[in-house]
Amino acid sequence: MGGFFGTISKEECISDLFYGTDYNSHMGTKRGGLATWCQDKGFTRSIHNLENSYFRGKFEGELGEFKGKLGIGVISDTDSQPMVISSHLGRFAVATVARINNIEELEKGLLERGRHFTELSSGSTNPTELISLLIDEGSNFLEGINNVFDKIEGSCTLLILTGNTIIAARDKLGRLPVVLGKKEGAMAVSNEPCGFSNLGYEIAYDLGPGEVVSLTAEGYTQLRKPNKKKQICSFLWVYYGYPVSNYEGINVDAVRYNGGLEMAKDDDLEVDYVSGIPDSGIGHALGYAEGKKVPYKRAIIKYTPTWPRSFTPARQEQRELVAKMKLIPNKSLLAGKRVIFCDDSIVRGTQLRDNVNILYDYGAKEVHMRIACPPLLHACPFLNFTSSKSHLELITRRVIKELEGVDDKDLHLYAKAGSPQQLAMIEKIRADLNITSLKFNSLENLVKAIGLPKEDLCTHCWDASSCF
Repeated sequence: MGGFFGTISKEECISDLFYGTDYNSHMGTKRGGLATWCQDKGFTRSIHNLENSYFRGKFEGELGEFKGKLGIGVISDTDSQPMVISSHLGRFAVATVARINNIEELEKGLLERGRHFTELSSGSTNPTELISLLIDEGSNFLEGINNVFDKIEGSCTLLILTGNTIIAARDKLGRLPVVLGKKEGAMAVSNEPCGFSNLGYEIAYDLGPGEVVSLTAEGYTQLRKPNKKKQICSFLWVYYGYPVSNYEGINVDAVRYNGGLEMAKDDDLEVDYVSGIPDSGIGHALGYAEGKKVPYKRAIIKYTPTWPRSFTPARQEQRELVAKMKLIPNKSLLAGKRVIFCDDSIVRGTQLRDNVNILYDYGAKEVHMRIACPPLLHACPFLNFTSSKSHLELITRRVIKELEGVDDKDLHLYAKAGSPQQLAMIEKIRADLNITSLKFNSLENLVKAIGLPKEDLCTHCWDASSCF
């Protein structure tokens, strides 16, 4: 997927920009980029491949080349960025977190209007370059951003860096958060506010869906009012949001804890302890342990020095190897024990199957799985947080095909908690993965744990009920 960070200050900004961008590293894996502007040098930009390394290691040695009091940075799962553009709007840099489902149609239209493309992303049009061309069709930046909102099918959140300001725009339905931070003499903006406190910023404002603001070192000016309709991604709190972050004023780890707490109230299973699958399952497991009044123990530890969370190779067999290597079971805690393991979700199921078999090999007597969200039935059409290219990569859809002969029959019934169809699907998944027992959190419990009205949340991957 990706995440961005921008800052504008009365002093040199590169230290804040470097570390603030790095705090988005868990959001993307392929490319990292920085761009700054100063009076003497104009724009300075650098982009590096991050697929086999860390953001910090790639950029630390060249920080001395960056000068200026304002800059933007981005870590991306899709394309090389920021782009630096010269146009009738002036010279500007742009960074995006976008999913463009109609990119071929938009590319064709731009080519027919005499535009051209110079960048490729994995052999295809660079999405950020396409967005920059749509921006350039406006008579000013706001008109250009409105043009992006009007024409893109999917989602687009972006930053624009000019010689005197940073413009931030949140997707028109607010799929991702955009948060402003403020400290004496500086403003910052990011999808991921987890690093604000370490950099001295306090959260100042959450942009609304479709809202556009312009930043200076003293504060911000609203250029476009927020839309009334909001559909922020619920999976932020379940999986890819960072535990200390607040989105819409709601803390990620608190949501995970509360979701586990609620789920445990309906579970009368006798176990020795509860454990979390690192990282996202830990908060859920702590709440679950509290709700069941049983101990929490760390039966699986994540090996962090060389297997960061963001290292997710493109090939499935590599992903499975990484998943195995970075999680180390504690044999001393497993032998002869009945354990509830909490995880954020089950997507393909292949990694979980391998992990479960290892737990039995290490002596676990019973392995029970409790999942923080409902069964995933639909691939996300709005954000690039999964590399799934087909519904049949989801274990749920493969099981439905086995049960029904086709993978898309009665999906509304399979999405309904407690329905005969959902119970049959869950039982088949349990048997296929060799789990002693398997339960998923209900959508009602998850929405309650988040604390926003359901109509403000995108729940498409579970029930396909979202705006397009």
